Amino acid sequence: MADHEDPKTGKKNKGTSKEVCGYPLSIFFIVVNEFCERFSYYGMRAVLVLYFKYFLRWDDDLATSIYHTFVALCYLTPILGAIVADSWLGKFKTIIYLSIVYAIGQVAMAVSAIHDITDTDRDGTPNNMTFHVVLSMVGLFLIALGTGGIKPCVAAFGGDQFGDHQERQRRTFFSVFYLCINGGSLLSTIITPILRAQNCGIYSKQKCYSLAFGVPAALMVVALVVFIVGSGMYYKAKPEGNIMGDVCKCIGFAISNRYKHRSKQYPSREHWMDWAEDKYDKLLIAQIKMVLKVLFLYIPLPMFWTLFDQKGSRWTLQATTMDGNFGAIVIQPDQMQTVNPILILTLVPIMDSVIYPLIKKCGLNFTPLKRMTVGMFLAALAFVCAAVVQIEIDVSRKHLTYFNLTQFVNGMNKPVNVSTSEVVFGQIEKFHYSNYSQIRNGRATFFLQSGQLSCAFSRDFGFGSSYTFFIPSTLSLGSNCQESITGAEDIKPNSVHMALQVPQYFFITAGEVMFSVTGLEFSYSQAPSNMKAVLQAGWLLTVAIGNFIVLIVAEVAKLPKQWTEYVLFASLLLCVCIIFSIMAYFYTYIDPTEIEAKFRRNVGDDDDDKNDKQRKLEMEMMKRDLDRSDDEHYKGKQTKM
Repeated sequence: MADHEDPKTGKKNKGTSKEVCGYPLSIFFIVVNEFCERFSYYGMRAVLVLYFKYFLRWDDDLATSIYHTFVALCYLTPILGAIVADSWLGKFKTIIYLSIVYAIGQVAMAVSAIHDITDTDRDGTPNNMTFHVVLSMVGLFLIALGTGGIKPCVAAFGGDQFGDHQERQRRTFFSVFYLCINGGSLLSTIITPILRAQNCGIYSKQKCYSLAFGVPAALMVVALVVFIVGSGMYYKAKPEGNIMGDVCKCIGFAISNRYKHRSKQYPSREHWMDWAEDKYDKLLIAQIKMVLKVLFLYIPLPMFWTLFDQKGSRWTLQATTMDGNFGAIVIQPDQMQTVNPILILTLVPIMDSVIYPLIKKCGLNFTPLKRMTVGMFLAALAFVCAAVVQIEIDVSRKHLTYFNLTQFVNGMNKPVNVSTSEVVFGQIEKFHYSNYSQIRNGRATFFLQSGQLSCAFSRDFGFGSSYTFFIPSTLSLGSNCQESITGAEDIKPNSVHMALQVPQYFFITAGEVMFSVTGLEFSYSQAPSNMKAVLQAGWLLTVAIGNFIVLIVAEVAKLPKQWTEYVLFASLLLCVCIIFSIMAYFYTYIDPTEIEAKFRRNVGDDDDDKNDKQRKLEMEMMKRDLDRSDDEHYKGKQTKM
């Protein structure tokens, strides 16, 4: 492709992108942009529920509800973004404007997590929590609007950069594009929990949620800058109208027209969409009928997403009550989510190259709808595993937290300053005690100082323990006071290991591969090519509804035990699984391309018939004109008597 050439039409002045190894240079900016944006989104989302619980001090139910409300909005706004891009601004401007909104939202989240802003008494706790709540909610709304709005635009905009002669390169681009999505998700879910676990602050040290949100905010700014840098190289297609609008108008007209002709004096029609034939093209109506068959199968699907998206909420909260010490490394509760993308990258090729071919060789007809049914069952099984783990946690202990809390009692006849490298307990007056402070798991060294004298002692902490240390009146401050300080274990460390969550992550990920990947492939194979956007909108809508179901259950059910909620969700999905299997049994697979071709031939035959009738009518009219002319000529020859 030459410089300044439109890859679609060959016209000039449509961008200056050169080719590198057969690929437009502009797509490299798009790929980098997508990686940074996905890092930003998943990194922020990984620590979000813990931010709600431990920074904003919300209970588990409220933290879960707000988390899933945010996720639901992220899957509703893509419909708005697609309409704006296709009908008004175009993909390029939509990505630019909403990315700015997105970046502002991420910055707002980072600022909302700085406890020192309202910590007037410098005790590590914000004094004006309303400020932090309002700012974080505004930030989350802007993020949902931004990430959802650009979701349907970026991949399609990248595809627009290729000409018709670059089909192979376009396919490779989409493979790399989705690899960037998984890569950004995996890295961010590993890194941001590590940042969150650090202690930071100006006056007092607390868990560093501001850094955990700040890095994703910086990555979003980088994503925006990179995308803008490539601006002059892009092919920017003009808005051509949104197919979803046409579909909605056609369906609306069919319903209203059917209602107007509801009287028995009007003959019935084969399908209710046929009532739109008075205004709309028959081919469009036939295409909508095919889409509606698939959308009907979508009705039970939200229940799968109800369970699936609780990885980032209920399962993360469950991990906070478990032991994350794996020996050489210590896993943070929000890092357990990395098991999902790791298993996806592992299971997808195994399923495609081993499991499915093996099932086919066994003579079993493992259709896409059957795969989706099995995926639902595996997700339900994952929640049964989560319930078993939760019962084990409940049996092991009653107080559940992943923080280590430490308190000092000063029995000396003089004040003592106590601190660690990360936490300052402050000066403890004689015969007084300090407040509880959070200590990270592992080995911590405490420094005691009174005047010019000081000493140190160390202690190992597990996950979720609580200790009270006594400073005796006989303590002699020196280089080491390890043997002099005595401690009482108020709460034992978490004894249930995070490794027990691996089975539930395995089953939910296997279910995702069989349900989500297969579901999208099935949907696209059963609908016309110009209706892909409608199906994508319907699919994203099922995800949003599924998250709203979690919100309803968390706020309404109020079950006394968490394991009973897991069992409830598993039971609901099993019921939905049975309903879906019945719907799938009666579904008839179609070939949309063949139906469209046949329909076009029929329309062409009808046009030919109309043309033949028109030609015959014209011939008859010409014949009558000739006959009339001959009669007039004959009459003109006669003599009047």
